[in-house]
Amino acid sequence: MTAQQPGQRTVNQPRTIAVTGGKGGVGKTSVALNLALTLARQDKRVLLLDGDTDLANVSIMVGLYPHKTLANVVAGDCTLEDTLLETDFGLHIVPGASGVQECIDMGPTDSLQILRALSRLERRYDYVITDTAAGLQATGLHMIAAAELACIVVTPDPASLTDAFSLIKVLKRRGYKRVPSVLVNMAQGASQARSVFQRLDSAAQRHLDLSLHYMGGIWRDETLRQSVLNQKPVALLPVADPSCRQFHTLADMLDVRLTQLSRRKAGIAAYWHWLSRQQAPATAQAAPTPSTPRERCLQAVADLESALAAGGDSSLLRYEAFTRLFALLGRKPDSDTIEIIQTGIGAIEWEKLSDDNRHQLAAHLRHMADQMLPEPAPATAATSPASEPSDPVYDRVSFGEQARLVRVLKEQPAEISLDELLRSLAGKDRDSR
Repeated sequence: MTAQQPGQRTVNQPRTIAVTGGKGGVGKTSVALNLALTLARQDKRVLLLDGDTDLANVSIMVGLYPHKTLANVVAGDCTLEDTLLETDFGLHIVPGASGVQECIDMGPTDSLQILRALSRLERRYDYVITDTAAGLQATGLHMIAAAELACIVVTPDPASLTDAFSLIKVLKRRGYKRVPSVLVNMAQGASQARSVFQRLDSAAQRHLDLSLHYMGGIWRDETLRQSVLNQKPVALLPVADPSCRQFHTLADMLDVRLTQLSRRKAGIAAYWHWLSRQQAPATAQAAPTPSTPRERCLQAVADLESALAAGGDSSLLRYEAFTRLFALLGRKPDSDTIEIIQTGIGAIEWEKLSDDNRHQLAAHLRHMADQMLPEPAPATAATSPASEPSDPVYDRVSFGEQARLVRVLKEQPAEISLDELLRSLAGKDRDSR
């Protein structure tokens, strides 16, 4: 089939989807390709961006071998239009987006022409689907942030769920506000797919305070596995085929989810341009490099202050910065460190806290103080005070028999004191021994 002519339809803002995963081998590329082909088969204009910078193989799965990629556009060897590949149902593919990071690193001025071309290109489509790199690479995370919907592909493999959870956690820590959708691939059936999703969703709710969206499941299918080997996606099979039908169901689920989301005012190119502007000051302003440890430390503090100010009300960012700084101080817990911590705590404006927060913090500090104090030494007879006063007891060892003491007292002059008499008796008894 031939691609639809762009001039036949009005220019609009495409719906952007990032198909991603926490680890490789979950079938992410197969899902992205079959979904794109299914939407194109439904007379939608679809652009598939191969964003896997390490293993760019979307085009290979349909038997196409590109001669030019986005990296060639960045190098100035060709235009963006020259990289486009067209396959069945008029699906367009931008192969091997290994030039994405280079495009961002060029800065806003140098990359403006390329990003404008990408902006004009993406507005010709109804859907722009990005097959991102698996894992936590910075480029992959930016591709997720650029899309209005992130579809995270997982499998029943526990390692897949662990890596997907790590991906979601990193996204949230970096300020990602949207709710990721989860697609369970290679499931044995609907029951297992739902169970796998619930395990991941429960972990996200418990540890991240985040409820995920269930996009559905793709069942384990020998036809689907063979389609990858034969370079013939199952989306090319008759619609009645069970393997093909699954992706029509997925396309329906995607449309339902997109109706629940507001359209983005800008596309992928606009996000990349914004990102290049954010990174520009680091390269455009050639500030002198601090030489001494003190200068480097003060510069790092200034950078941290700027980052926290730019982050707005990012509690997670402040939490991570605070805990790392205290962990750094705790590596050398000497008297200087104690003074530093005391001074830092004293500099905080506690009077701005609410009463509840004050009580909560005070209780926590008291608890920490109790844990820091050494355990008291066990009480001994020589050091521990008597718990109860004891009755007076006559000391026969020092003063002899009581009858003797009474006799001696009667014989002594009245002016002698009792203390002198007792000391003299005690001394005489020791001498007599």
